[in-house]
Amino acid sequence: MNQNNQTFMEQCNIAKRFRGFLPVVVDLETGGFNADTDAVLEISMVIIGMDPDGYLIPEKQISAHVIPFKGANLDPAALEFTGINPFHPLRIASTEKEALEKILPQVREAIRRNRCNRAILVGHNAHFDLKFLNNAIDRNGIKRTPFHQFSCFDTATLAGLVYGQTVLSRACDSAAIKFDQQEAHSAKYDAEKTSMLFCKMVNRFRDLGGWPTK
Repeated sequence: MNQNNQTFMEQCNIAKRFRGFLPVVVDLETGGFNADTDAVLEISMVIIGMDPDGYLIPEKQISAHVIPFKGANLDPAALEFTGINPFHPLRIASTEKEALEKILPQVREAIRRNRCNRAILVGHNAHFDLKFLNNAIDRNGIKRTPFHQFSCFDTATLAGLVYGQTVLSRACDSAAIKFDQQEAHSAKYDAEKTSMLFCKMVNRFRDLGGWPTK
């Protein structure tokens, strides 16, 4: 094994790759664009892992449909765009608190298992999802969020750099990731595709000689 490969293998874990942060892809479908007033309707998170060769992989996905919180705004245009009917009789949904109490402990477990310090949100236009997530956590009195409060990785920005595309479907097309427009705008599907896109971009950077630098 040459010195560069030996150095890489010594640093080959996800905690060292992101300075102690564990990337977790998050996608939320909402009842509008105002995180202070509009409902969270779907949450999906994909925990990112690293294989023995140092490549990122989508490791585990957790998702939930969410009942609008009391007094939440539901913008008809947003519902038409996503195709979500929050009150469909066959929709199996949890309260925000139930959904967060299902998902966040699994994120915390992954942080501990990977010897990371905290999770960092990865999203397509990530600050949108981060704001809604932070508000939902605060609204439900959850004292300890596993996520960094303001830092995030934005795949729209990264895809603009790597592929010259900022729309998720177009970035996936450039990355040779199959994207079905009929499935889009569900949190589970968009989180899955965003996780694949994030891993592919970071892995491509590694193949071009990026990380570690010594």
